[in-house]
Amino acid sequence: MDRIMTKPPFVESSWTKRDQKLEQTLRPQSLKDFVGQPAVKEKLEVFIGAAKQRGEALGHSLFCGPPGLGKTTLANIVACEMGTSLITTSGPTIEKPADLAGILTNLKEGDILFIDEIHRLNKTVEEYLYPAMEDFTLDLLLDSGPQARSVQVKLNPFTLVGATTRMGLLSAPLRSRFGFNCRLNYYDSDIVSEILSRSSSILSVEINSESIFEIARRARGTPRIANNLLKWVRDYAQMRNDNKLDKIATRTALEMLDIDFRGLDEMDKRMLEHIIDHHQGGPVGISTIATALGEEATTLEEVNEPFLIMQGLLKRTQRGREATKLAYQHLGKI
Repeated sequence: MDRIMTKPPFVESSWTKRDQKLEQTLRPQSLKDFVGQPAVKEKLEVFIGAAKQRGEALGHSLFCGPPGLGKTTLANIVACEMGTSLITTSGPTIEKPADLAGILTNLKEGDILFIDEIHRLNKTVEEYLYPAMEDFTLDLLLDSGPQARSVQVKLNPFTLVGATTRMGLLSAPLRSRFGFNCRLNYYDSDIVSEILSRSSSILSVEINSESIFEIARRARGTPRIANNLLKWVRDYAQMRNDNKLDKIATRTALEMLDIDFRGLDEMDKRMLEHIIDHHQGGPVGISTIATALGEEATTLEEVNEPFLIMQGLLKRTQRGREATKLAYQHLGKI
């Protein structure tokens, strides 16, 4: 059974638990069932297979890429394939070295420690990770001042799996300590359709291929978004269309969310329209855009911007962001 460490303690509602259980059900539990990212899968098969044959703990691994592409899912798969436990935490929740020490000293041999948003680790905490990753030791400082002394604690061999959406924010010393490094890319519509077919079967949703493709092409190349849209379309059909999930019902449901055929949502369009209408198409700084839209700059950079760039609707230059000719066409600004 997976052991999930959370900080601080909290009480989950029954609705939250049901939702988490559903999400876990939709996640594949093996590399064989994981759809897409063929290069990543092939590398992992070699990496995991070799470690299992030698009977060793898997080497430390780092997954990077935009949110929702499967970094957490792959961490779960690694634990399942290695037949060990997964302990989950995130960079912001490990506030001080004592928090990290509490986690590391409770790890059993071969455990997988998954740190999401690892780029947000406190730098002091990060330095304590270095000997833990390299030598499976933890140097603890006892007391302070003249009586301060260091005690070295031996740790069980473990595997650190890190996930980040901002590879550039990882320090070079931490990044170099990961022996396995993979980037996850956006999925094309055909692959997303395969994922939706699997999810619809698990959710017992009767849906045809046309409706699946309607969802897939609006899912921004992201499985998490695709599954969320599938659940929304299912709910719409249940409440407004006598549980009939056809192409028209699917389109109507997605239009209610203001998601167009390219997958652009309200914030994507507001971002492009602001650049075009108020800055003559740019360039304009991301902080200026964020202030005008009432959104965090990091959210625009991590969630909206990569997809708009991939779609050819936005350019990022040294002077700021620029809307492309295609953006003008798509928004009817020409």
